[in-house]
Amino acid sequence: MSSLKVNEKLLKELESMGIQQPHAIPALYYSGNTSVEKAISWLIHHDTDSDIDEMPLVDVDIPIESTESFPTTEEMRITAEKLRKQMRKRKEEEEKKIEKEREKERIQAGKKLMEAKRIAEEAERKRYLALKKAEKEEEKKARQKVLQKLEQDKLNRRSIHSIPSIPSEVHEPVRSSATAVRENKLQNLKPDYTTAKVDHLRECLRSLKRNLQGENARVRRAFETLLIYIGNVAKNPDDERYRMIRLSNPVFQERIGSLKDGVEFLELCGFERRGDFLYIPHKKIDTTLLNSAGYVLNSALTNPFFGALSTCD
Repeated sequence: MSSLKVNEKLLKELESMGIQQPHAIPALYYSGNTSVEKAISWLIHHDTDSDIDEMPLVDVDIPIESTESFPTTEEMRITAEKLRKQMRKRKEEEEKKIEKEREKERIQAGKKLMEAKRIAEEAERKRYLALKKAEKEEEKKARQKVLQKLEQDKLNRRSIHSIPSIPSEVHEPVRSSATAVRENKLQNLKPDYTTAKVDHLRECLRSLKRNLQGENARVRRAFETLLIYIGNVAKNPDDERYRMIRLSNPVFQERIGSLKDGVEFLELCGFERRGDFLYIPHKKIDTTLLNSAGYVLNSALTNPFFGALSTCD
């Protein structure tokens, strides 16, 4: 839009009647800058224009001066007052419309927030149910393991206290095939470690994980390091390098040495403190014990719920 040049005197008269510049300037310009009456008449016919409330560009550097007198009549004042009321009403209606739209937007935003909250709560509920289901499965597996261990202990005791087999040259009574199979199993069964021994190893790892709660990466690194130490001894029992751990080693200190439960786990596996070393004598290497320790460590690494339950993991 180009600058509108208006009569400054007429503009002041319109402003003194309460008509604001955004309305007075185009009214004067488009009515020819001739009189207040014509400007008011133009406003009456254009007060519903979509751009009537927009402030036009006005050229104030080259004002149009006029020596003519433009008397303001009572009728013009009444008309101007009516115009002001119409414009004020229109402005109020526009403000109400804007406020209504804002309220509508607030309601929509509130609905979206409630929906997002509902979705989050539903996701949390599903996660909780999944966790409870997993816990039940872990409890079921733990009970099965305990029953298996009890059965193994029973077989161990029976194997230890079983009567020696009768020499072949002595005549034996006729036995059924099922009885023979059971006796062979009892004779070939090697006593395993008790549940209490394995649980002691497992409790060390549980305690380590509890003490480093929230530091999952450090816990996993500790478990992996313990598994390497145990695995090296089990695979290379005759190599003394794998049976000695320098306590002052920075890597060992960072991953295991600074953790009381980590050192205790190694000691349970047969390692002894000798000066600046943890050392496991060749005669104290128990492959079965080391395999059990490796099984517990592997369970701790692969089971996401390890240590979350009070029963066996």
